[in-house]
Amino acid sequence: MKNDLYKKALDARLKAHAPYSGHQIGAALVLENGQVFTGGNIENASYGATVCAERVAIWKAMSEFPGQKIKEIVVVSDAPKAWPPCGLCRQVMAEFAKADTQVHAGNLQTLQKSMTFSELFPDAFTPEHLDK
Repeated sequence: MKNDLYKKALDARLKAHAPYSGHQIGAALVLENGQVFTGGNIENASYGATVCAERVAIWKAMSEFPGQKIKEIVVVSDAPKAWPPCGLCRQVMAEFAKADTQVHAGNLQTLQKSMTFSELFPDAFTPEHLDK
């Protein structure tokens, strides 16, 4: 599945809106129900309003299939060295991923890193930490 997601992430990055950084990033994920979603980074002149590719894909997925968990996600950057998800994306993923969710990062030529979500973000802050 990761190779199919890699190809979809490559395609998604071509739809990115990145006039400020010049870096087009793509992401593709599959939910546990088999549905696939993609996203490209969307930059904004007010830099804080910028949204990473991972979060675009996650928001699309969760708005269509609330309650589903991410089974696998691929992030592709146009830099020589793969860019892993940023801290904010990791925190968002903590809400919608499982410990064994597969996370892959690559560049335009190949996937370079693969790990589980718990390896990417050990001891993540999750809803279980909140008193309800």
